[in-house]
Amino acid sequence: MAPTSPISNWRKSSFSQGAENCVEVGRVADSGAAVRDTKDRAAGHFTTTVPQWAHFITALKSGRFDR
Repeated sequence: MAPTSPISNWRKSSFSQGAENCVEVGRVADSGAAVRDTKDRAAGHFTTTVPQWAHFITALKSGRFDR
């Protein structure tokens, strides 16, 4: 899905300090979020809608992806 507005504020989680396998998240104004690989930014990114991103964050916080 292509963003309808520019991506801004790319940032890496503070939990990623010193880690080598990180992703960055950018804000897509009024549209959701964009995600890219920190080590290969030139490879591109994918975007999500606001509801998709909210659902993903809720799942993360609930421990759904914990091992």
